[in-house]
Amino acid sequence: MAFKIDGILKRRRLKQVEAAEIFGVRQPDVSKMLRGDFRQFSVGRLLRFLVALDQDVEIVIRPHRGRADGAVLHVA
Repeated sequence: MAFKIDGILKRRRLKQVEAAEIFGVRQPDVSKMLRGDFRQFSVGRLLRFLVALDQDVEIVIRPHRGRADGAVLHVA
């Protein structure tokens, strides 16, 4: 999710200060997230950041139907 957030910020040419304002956090927190320090960011918080960036987030959970392969996690 942080990778997606980073890509959106780069595509929109948003500075960390601007992203922090959108997310309602401090700029150093955005910097930590983008450097891979995720300890203070729950999954829910990262999902809220994506929504704040005007992204639809869809979580689909369904039983695995394949016999040969194991269940998978897919992030698009």
